[in-house]
Amino acid sequence: MQPRNMSMSGVVDLAAVKAAGEAKVKAEQARAEAARQGGGGAVPPSALVIDVDEAGFERDVLQRSAEVPVVIDFWAEWCEPCKQLGPLLERLAREYSGRFVLAKIDVDANQMLMQQFGIQGIPAVFAVVAGQALPLFQGAAPEAQIRQTLDQLIQVGEERFGLTGIAVDQDAAADDAAEPAEVPAGPYDALLASAAQALDADDFAGAVQAYRNVLSDDPANMEAKLGLAQAELLSRVKEMDAQRVREAAAANPADVQAQLAAADLDLVGGHVEDAFGRLVETVRRTFGDDRDAARVRLLELFEVIGPDDPRVMAARTALARVLF
Repeated sequence: MQPRNMSMSGVVDLAAVKAAGEAKVKAEQARAEAARQGGGGAVPPSALVIDVDEAGFERDVLQRSAEVPVVIDFWAEWCEPCKQLGPLLERLAREYSGRFVLAKIDVDANQMLMQQFGIQGIPAVFAVVAGQALPLFQGAAPEAQIRQTLDQLIQVGEERFGLTGIAVDQDAAADDAAEPAEVPAGPYDALLASAAQALDADDFAGAVQAYRNVLSDDPANMEAKLGLAQAELLSRVKEMDAQRVREAAAANPADVQAQLAAADLDLVGGHVEDAFGRLVETVRRTFGDDRDAARVRLLELFEVIGPDDPRVMAARTALARVLF
């Protein structure tokens, strides 16, 4: 499946999970042991979102993943996209009512876990299902696409590992629902949701216009900037003949438009460093309008991946060297 959100590393191919049968047996054994010890009772909604550190990782994530999929949000206080994604994931964890548990890990305080998961940029979202770690996506993403990823995760948890979730104390949930919402809906939520739906339906022109409508009033809106960059990229590659584009780029290194098209395909295909490197090299060997076109396209692709991604930081440094 081609990911709609290009800052995602792609919705992971969950059907490729290894050792599913063995993991399912372990999950069933863990649930049986928890039941024997009197565990497995209903939990309050507050238990669906937990802060996890290195000391509690085995208990709070690995062991818990034998009962319910555990979604891990790697974040940091200084990360601006994290401040948008985190509250959204927390709201979804409560809304899904025990179908998954959200574990939040501060990468600054848990460097070892960050290294073990191979985190290259944040926010980064993983899942652990019956002890199996699965990469989900990296960077901010529209809510509709996150829901799709979660639904796939839950389906695989049920079908391959026999995980049916955990019970939530409905009385406590009702008490929480009766309280006023802590965060009211933002003024652009409807427009952003409409844009995400258009993107998911391959209506790239509609998505571009919707994101531009938000940015006209709120130029700093990170979700709209990210979505616009993604919609424009997908619109450009939609009708491309990939083989012809790559042959043209290889045969004509000095053809700037050919290099721009090939860089778009590189990024959509997940070859982020190749896309950035191609455009940095194009900037290096061109002048005037051609150089500016390559530079602008590179900046647009930075928006797709996200400013905090280390690959973007490295490419910015490389761009600065060839420009100055």
